[in-house]
Amino acid sequence: MFDYPVILTPDDGTMLVTFPDVPEAITFGVDADEALLQAVDALETALSLYVDARKSLPLPRKARRGQRTVRPSALECAKLGVYQAMTEQGIKKAELARRLGWHMPQVDRLFDLKHASRLDQIEAAARALGCHIEVSVS
Repeated sequence: MFDYPVILTPDDGTMLVTFPDVPEAITFGVDADEALLQAVDALETALSLYVDARKSLPLPRKARRGQRTVRPSALECAKLGVYQAMTEQGIKKAELARRLGWHMPQVDRLFDLKHASRLDQIEAAARALGCHIEVSVS
């Protein structure tokens, strides 16, 4: 769902990583493997800017054949999925807090990608939006 294609470009002895769909996410590494590891943090940081600004998340385009993709960690994907459902339904944080019986700081932490929220809290928020969380290992 949040697999974003990346462009790897050699740059003065390092490997530059950019995201066509998330221009704010830019990073580099000494080689492609390190650059792709750094890309996860860059992507999460950039997507958190969208959440903080209460903007819709950019949709990832389909990767071209052989093109690498990067996605946020599993917990962050769950948080982003709930955030995306909330924005698509036009629901504000205050309304989500009311539905959950939570205080606003709890909802704010739920959408903080650097905060280690509990999965049961993310599931509760998804249910309050009429959605559910699916986890798979592949």
